Amino acid sequence: CSAPCTGEISFEDYNTMVEEAGDFLRGKSRAIIKHLSDEMQQASDDMEFETAARLRDRIRAMSAIAMESSVHAYGIEEADIMAVHVDGGQACVQVFFYRAGQNWGGRAYFPRIDRSDDEAAVISAFMAQFYEDKPVPRLILTNTIPLEHTLLEEAFTMKAGHKVEIVRPQRGDKKSLVETTVTNAREALGRKLAENSAQSKILDEMTEALGLESRPERIEIYDNAHIQGSNAVGGMVVAGPEGFRKNQYRKFNIRDDELTPGDDYGMMREVMRRRFGKLVKDEDAGEQVERPDLLLIDGGAGQLAEVLAILDELGLDDITAVGVAKGPDRDAGKEHFFMRGKPPFMLPLKSPALYYIQRLRDEAHRFANGAHAKRRSMDIKKNPLDEIEGVGPTRKKALLHAFGSAKAVSRASIQDLAKIDGINLALAERIHAFFAR
Repeated sequence: CSAPCTGEISFEDYNTMVEEAGDFLRGKSRAIIKHLSDEMQQASDDMEFETAARLRDRIRAMSAIAMESSVHAYGIEEADIMAVHVDGGQACVQVFFYRAGQNWGGRAYFPRIDRSDDEAAVISAFMAQFYEDKPVPRLILTNTIPLEHTLLEEAFTMKAGHKVEIVRPQRGDKKSLVETTVTNAREALGRKLAENSAQSKILDEMTEALGLESRPERIEIYDNAHIQGSNAVGGMVVAGPEGFRKNQYRKFNIRDDELTPGDDYGMMREVMRRRFGKLVKDEDAGEQVERPDLLLIDGGAGQLAEVLAILDELGLDDITAVGVAKGPDRDAGKEHFFMRGKPPFMLPLKSPALYYIQRLRDEAHRFANGAHAKRRSMDIKKNPLDEIEGVGPTRKKALLHAFGSAKAVSRASIQDLAKIDGINLALAERIHAFFAR
């Protein structure tokens, strides 16, 4: 570890590394590589071959990164280059970052827009939001002058503490850079539109396969995870025409202590009541909430019946729910589907709708299992002393200092426990009895 708190590196060596990192980010990578090369040669001369090898690896890594980031910046010291492209009612803003005369890469963003928005409106709204939590460079090059251009410049100048210019270059190398950025934006949006088109086609196929009245815009998929009822977690995954909406996933730690361990029906009831009870409460309060058009439930007729009962109880019987039960050998492709008012049915093995539903179910399964594993891990790390009445932070610390670990405390006699400051005989007996159980 290169942090000085571990005692494995001196403060002087640590500060040297910090200075090197700063120099590297300021574009002085070649000077650092030269310095490291000198150190490597000195280590080799001193026959400290392990140190020399470590320095050699650092030089190789730094050289590789320096080559990747050294795309010629045409004399630009510090700038963000933004290009917006609008097509098919969607937009892409491609951004590249130039710092210390080097291109440090970029990213494509896809802001939501109204069909009436032109490129100037899109880039104006995007810039205003983009720099809310980011430092503003001295120069912003763009293919479209944003609306309220002067106002944005003044606001950015005040925020940054230095003059900020928003420029649409008309000639030369800077114009070429912007044109390259426009090409990136156009290609990125093209890929996005193609993906959305394919997604829309799959949704249409699923709509037809399940006999839905219209194509769902918001699908919620539910799955539970537990081991013999312990650390039970319900997972909710959300998908729509744009694919998975990972920022809207939600986990439900099962709280009902009266549930029989492993009661999947009871777990599903709790998840549904919490999820849709909150939705109804928010709607009654006049808040803007997005209702799902379709629920996919991992389970058969029994699980579906529990879900429908909660939806009916809350007055949400207009939401379509589908139970997806695995085949007799839990084989993909042999799933049975359950819907209100329909007999169980299967989909053709090569149906794109079936493949899509399998993907949705697998994602819900992955998410629920991950949440369960995390909860189980946290539970394992929890100190058993935390569960003993009368053992607060101070007494816990005294016990751990005296015995070294909770396991050692569990082996201690009542007499040994009672010798610890703050532990009287009654508490020593309680601690001993806790571990005896």
